[in-house]
Order: sequence, then structure tokens, then C-alpha cells
Amino acid sequence: MIERLARSGGAVYLLLAAYFAVSITLRLLAPASLELDEGQQLFLAQWFALGYDTQPPFYNWVQYGVVQLLGSTVLAVTVLKNLMLFGCYVLYGLTASLVIRDRVLAVIATLGLITIPQIGFESQRDLTHTVAVLFAACMFIYFFISALQRPTALNYAMAGLAIGIGVISKYNFVLLPLAAIAATLCDRDLRSRLFDPRVLLTAIVAAAVVAPHVLWFIDHVGDATSGSIGKMTQDAHGSRIEMIGVGLASLAGAIAVFTLPTLLFFAVAFGRTLLDAWKAESQWTRLIGRMFVAVAVLLLLLVFVGGANNIKDRWLVPMFFLLPIYLAAKIEASGQTFPGAGRRFGAIILSIMVIIPLVLFARTPILGAMGRYSKQNVPYGPGITAILASGKNRPSVILADDQQMAGNLRLHAPGEIPVMVPGYEDLDEPYVFDAAHPVLVIWRDKGKPDPALPGDIAAWLEARPELRGVTLEAKDAALPYHYGRKGDAYHFAYAWIYPTGL
Repeated sequence: MIERLARSGGAVYLLLAAYFAVSITLRLLAPASLELDEGQQLFLAQWFALGYDTQPPFYNWVQYGVVQLLGSTVLAVTVLKNLMLFGCYVLYGLTASLVIRDRVLAVIATLGLITIPQIGFESQRDLTHTVAVLFAACMFIYFFISALQRPTALNYAMAGLAIGIGVISKYNFVLLPLAAIAATLCDRDLRSRLFDPRVLLTAIVAAAVVAPHVLWFIDHVGDATSGSIGKMTQDAHGSRIEMIGVGLASLAGAIAVFTLPTLLFFAVAFGRTLLDAWKAESQWTRLIGRMFVAVAVLLLLLVFVGGANNIKDRWLVPMFFLLPIYLAAKIEASGQTFPGAGRRFGAIILSIMVIIPLVLFARTPILGAMGRYSKQNVPYGPGITAILASGKNRPSVILADDQQMAGNLRLHAPGEIPVMVPGYEDLDEPYVFDAAHPVLVIWRDKGKPDPALPGDIAAWLEARPELRGVTLEAKDAALPYHYGRKGDAYHFAYAWIYPTGL
């Protein structure tokens, strides 16, 4: 298979296009219940803002545009993600062609991206901002290497565009260009490219892209950084030495989870050739290897200086995504032949491309039959329809207790009813509260009956004079799970609230 794809320049991209088309189709056939990140996207797609919360806004901006075209639909969510992932593979393949002459190895490197679990599986399952930062990383590395090989103004400018997109996709992206600069400075044949006057173009374009969000960031530093810092330093109990030990173990574990599957698949395909190629070098393996070392040093600084003790494997996507290209370039540099490796690697890739969509599609009915329900088993559509039918008037706003619930409300509530979540008051619009336009509040506690009203919802209501002091009469809507076992139901609590005196 790999050899046939290598003989036809664009065949590998046609294969990938078909794969993502199938992924889109299967997602549309699955229950219309949004995952965590999917729900967040439809909720935030109500507004175009310079910033929203702890995540930078690039993916939200693009999702906003897609929603304007396709509406608040599952199609709008899944088309964007799969198109962006397809773009990642195209840019990755173009990069592989820049540093690997052997077409078979270039195709292996391109398809090798799918062997990284956080990219091949997790990005398809629910991730969004990680997909955006992967796209930016693939774009950056392509134009960065292009600029090193052909120092044109366009390549320098496009590298700056990629840096700008990366920074407003995920803040950890900044480690990639820093590592690239450090690695290039160590190469006497390439370092002159960093002192080329056209580097100013890179800086200017990057600054222009980042500037609007920076204006928001300056006024919302706490909002923008608290979530990420909190996740990296959670459960920070014990002495400084103990926390460093926990951080080092967390970092080592994240790197292992990220890299070992790809290393294993390459080892199965290439066998002894991979081991023999480990000491082989080329200009590009040295560059990428130094980038890995630079990233590792920066991550160690986060542990020793920044106190990071809970590093997630998905955070490594824009740092170690070059592993398949690195391995393929090493094999090429060794000058060894690899009989049968293309066939074996092709079988691995085809298996992965069949297994991932099937697992993602089949997990909902399988988990439902087991009574271990996932987010897609939750009956958001029937629940929201039943709750809205219980009221006499269209609500002025629906207040939800989390973004996933809010996104599902946007998906299933007719007429684009505004949806709000406490904590996003900066995005609040003036709502009309009167007898014809009540507030509808919906909350839940993992589907358990009679959940208590969340404190942040109570505070949101109390902060509005028209709603302050209104008696809240909670009701329950219990609906069967999608593919659930007989008798199992998911409970939503809700209340229709009319302003005081009406």
C-alpha cells in the first residue's frame, strides 16, 4: 500500500480525505449529544470576542464563522475539526517531503502522525484547541524549514503567521518556536537564517496576528492563566523536593504515553533497521533532535522553577508531533534498505484507520448496553425538547450550569435562544425579563435525581434585580439514555423563573 501511495504524489492525501469524510459521516450518524469540547464550542460560538476564558480564541473564531454558515449543528462542529485535521496531515506531508528524499519514507512519516494517540484518537474524540495548535505547529514547521532551505520573504512571513496562529491557539505553542530557534543557533550552517533581515517580517506578522488577543489578555491575565496554571500545579502538597519528584514523574509519564505507541509501530514495521538507524544523522535529524532536547529542557524548567507537577500528555502535541518525521529521516540517513517495512507499516495504518472510526462510533451503544454511559449516551435532545415544551413562553435566556450543557442547548433549542453560563458575564447581553420572556434554568448532577441548585447559578440570579428573591420551583425531567438499559434514566432539573411582581 505504502509503495503504491508513494508512486502517486497525491494519493496519500486522497486516502486521508476519504478517512476524514468517513469520520464526519459516522459522527453525524451518532447521537446528537455533544462531547465536552464540542459543547464548549457551540456555546461560545454565540459571540465573536477577543478572548473568552483560559483558552486562546483562534479555534473559537473559526468555529464562530462556520456556525454562521452551517448553524448551531453537529455538522458545524465536526466539519471544522476534520477539515483542520486534514490540513494538519497535508502540511505534515509537505514537511516530510522537504526533509526526506525517499518517497516511501515520506509517506510513512506522513501517515505516522496517526500513530500518536493524542492526534490519531483523542483529537477525533473531543479535542478542539489541541487540534488548532497542531495545525499551527504543522504550518510553522513547514514554513520554518522552507525558510531555512529557501529564505524568501514569503516563507518568513508565513512562518510568522503560523507563530501568531499558534500563540492564539494554545499558549504552550510558544515552546515550539523557542526550541526551533535554539536548535538553529546550534547549527553553524543554518544559524545565519535567523539573522536574515527578513526575520523582521516573521516578527511583524506574528505580532499583528497576536495583538488583538493581547489587548484582551492584558486586562484578563487572571482569567487567561488561572486554569492552565491550576491544572499544572494541582494537588501541590508536600515539600519542594517531593513536588519536583512528582513533576518529573508526571513529565516522564506524559512523554512515554505520547511517544511509545509510535516507537512501537515503527519497531514492528522496521525491526532491526530502526535500531541500526538510531545513531545515523542528517542535517534535519540533528535539527529536530535538538528541538526535542530544547523542549525537554524548557519542560524541566517548568517542573523545577514553575512548580508544574501534573503535565498532561495532550499538552505535548505541539512539541513532539515531529516524532514520525524524525524516525523516518533517521532511517533514510542510515542508508539501509527496509524490505517489507512499507507493507507492514501500511497494514498498521490501515488497521488504525479502520479501528479508530469504528471505536468512536460503536462506543456509545456498547457503553449503553453495559450501563456505563458516556456523554453521547445522555439524552440531551429529548430532555431539552421536553423541558421547553413544559413552558408557556419562549425564555429570554436559558441559564445552564456548564458549557457542555449550554452547547447542547444551543444545538437542540429552536430559534437560537440565547444561552448563558455563570462566569461569562463579560459576554452577557441585555436580556428582557417580563411575563412573556421568563428565564429557564437547567442544571444536573451527572444525571442523578433531585440535584441541588449550583451556587453560581443562584448567584447569577441574585445579581439581577428583576430576579432577586424569586422563589425557584425546581422540576425534574427524566429521559432514557441513548442505547441505555431498560429503566435507566438521566435526570435534568429545571425551573421557569418569572421576574418579581409578574
